Amino acid sequence: MANRPTIKDVAREAGVSVATVNRVISGGLNVRSDTAERVGKAAQRVNYHGAHRINLNLPADVPTIRMGFVLNKEKQDFYRVFHENILSACAGSNKAHCLPVIEYCHSQAPADVADVVRSLAGRVDVVAGTMVNHPAITQAVVELKQTGVETFAMLNDFAQGERICYIGMNNMKVGRGAAHMLTVSARKPGKIAIFVGGHRWHGHDLRETGLRAYFRENGADFQVLDTLVNLETRQLTYESTLSLLERHPDLVGIYVAGGGMEGAIEALREERAPGEVALVVNELTSHSAAALADGVLSMVIGTPLSALCVDLVSLMCDAVSGDRPVPGQAFLPPRIHMPEFD
Repeated sequence: MANRPTIKDVAREAGVSVATVNRVISGGLNVRSDTAERVGKAAQRVNYHGAHRINLNLPADVPTIRMGFVLNKEKQDFYRVFHENILSACAGSNKAHCLPVIEYCHSQAPADVADVVRSLAGRVDVVAGTMVNHPAITQAVVELKQTGVETFAMLNDFAQGERICYIGMNNMKVGRGAAHMLTVSARKPGKIAIFVGGHRWHGHDLRETGLRAYFRENGADFQVLDTLVNLETRQLTYESTLSLLERHPDLVGIYVAGGGMEGAIEALREERAPGEVALVVNELTSHSAAALADGVLSMVIGTPLSALCVDLVSLMCDAVSGDRPVPGQAFLPPRIHMPEFD
């Protein structure tokens, strides 16, 4: 993923600014047709993954919709790809000129996240975000809703009863799927560890619930240890995994339900032979792809980001236009990656 062409590569190839490329990707507003065509061809030449979605022929009479997106961890591979897919989906919409406004939360403190949500008031017509489930954030969603701006929850549900729709994977099933792979991959019965980012991540709670339910039903010979919080950080996951391996010599499996998987991968590489401890994580990145290749990882459960963003943008258009009802939740099937499949 780290080597995928970016908007900067498109701008360099086309001989224009990054801002111009962004305007083309956002619907071609205020860009000369010959410039837009040059950007489109440059995107194809550098194999930019969203090139086929650059829609230069959108009718002039479709509405313009300003779409706000709130993401986390700007430097992580996953969110970089997420960002690119949002731009691609906005550019490819046939329902509206979609103008993306993407903000990053540089703190996970609920009050800080709520401030980012409030900062979008008056700037956008609809919002989608990845956020924790907390009353302070729910209140910010309520305030936006009172101004006519609806909010979508992505990947992790929050503000239930106030947000208009959750879109992402069925996290209960994701947890059960992780548990199933751990029972299959573990060389013998033993202890299972699970990491969550924090207790306010609703999706992580559901994944944990699904995992524990599966082991209660199908893994009586396994013991699921107390849940560990890693704040989705590499270093804390690394240190906690080393401690687990030292304190539990009969540890046979680990599931990282959120971010921070790089720490578990590094610890297992240092302390155990490949496959000695089964490891399941979420999201395919350069780190997880390498770990699959060398046998440290048993399975990666990936979010279908391209499909999610296309569906999300379409639903956001519907929420603003009112042309059709928006469902309360929209589940997408996960992408399963295993050593022999990738």
